[in-house]
Order: sequence, then structure tokens, then C-alpha cells
Amino acid sequence: MNRSTLTKASLAVAVFGASVIALLSDPPPAQAAGAESAKPGAAEPTDKIARGKYLVTVAGCNDCHTPFKMGPAGPEPDMARMLSGHPQAMVMPPAPKLPEGPWLVTAAATNTAWSGPWGVSFTANLTPDPETGLGKWTLRNFSDTIRTGRHMGRGRPILPPMPIPMYKNFTDADMEAIYSYLRTIPAIENRVPEPLPPATPTAANR
Repeated sequence: MNRSTLTKASLAVAVFGASVIALLSDPPPAQAAGAESAKPGAAEPTDKIARGKYLVTVAGCNDCHTPFKMGPAGPEPDMARMLSGHPQAMVMPPAPKLPEGPWLVTAAATNTAWSGPWGVSFTANLTPDPETGLGKWTLRNFSDTIRTGRHMGRGRPILPPMPIPMYKNFTDADMEAIYSYLRTIPAIENRVPEPLPPATPTAANR
């Protein structure tokens, strides 16, 4: 074997060896960091969903959006209807006259309907039901609602007792985690009534 042939053979071996090392060092494109989350329809990372569940729990969302039932120790959230909002079958009578003095609001026994100076509000269905819940909402719809205090960021105001002044301080990552978690809970078909305006004062109650 002459020197030219030997040099070419050595070069080929070096190139082949470098290629093998590169293949062993770099993951395949489908396994590269972030590749799975970039796939359309890929499942949300479980840590994001866990974070969302934690935030929903500590923020007290179940206190108003899950109807209360009477339990052994008194009223408690009915988790069979978790985050489904005011029950559509529970038709409320006219709200009582607003209390006087330092009292401000009255609330239904389910803790899902509230009456105050703003009128009557009913807590929303946060489950992913496509027709009566958040099933068709995008992350943008959800975030804009919380950030602006308006339905989908442009509609009617979000009324008390929703603590928008506090919740709007969630970070973008928090919003995405909460939204991701809400999309994993059982979808419950429950059409919540629209809010009612304040009653018009009459001569008898002015």
C-alpha cells in the first residue's frame, strides 16, 4: 500500500469515528429537549398540571365554583360537581333586600350565587365542557379574562366575589399551569345563568 492510499484510508477512518461520536453524543431530533412539547396535540407536562392543581387549591377556587352540600360537619364542597359553578337546576328566587349598615352581600347556601350592590352573580363553570364550560377557551381567552377582569378580556365585567384584583397578579407561567390543569378535570355540562343587574329601587325601599 503506497503512502497516498494509506493517507486516504486514515482520513476515512477518522471521519467515520467522528460521525459515530457525534451520533452517540447528540439525541435524535425527536428526543431533543423541548421536542415533545412542540408536537401538536402533545400532552401537557405533568409538573405543569401539578402546579396548576396546587394553585387552584390554594387560591380557593373550590370555595365558590364548587357547589356546597351539607356534610356531617356542615356545608362542604360537593366534589362530584367540582368547579362546575352554580347549578343550572337551582333557580334562585329574587334576591332579598340588601342588608343595612356594615353588611353588604347575601349568598346562596351553595355559595355559588351572590347578591350585592352590583346585582346578582353566579359562579362560572370552570370545567372543560365545550358548550357550558371552558372547553372552547384558549389560554389567551383565559389569561385575558383574569388580567382585565372582563369576560374573555373584552366582554362584561367579572363580578364579585371573584377576587380579580388579586388573581391578576398571577404570572404568565401560573396562568398557563392553571389553564392546563382545568383542562384535565372532568367536564360537567352545567349552564350557569347570566348575572342579573341591580334591582331598581322602588318608593318602598328607597
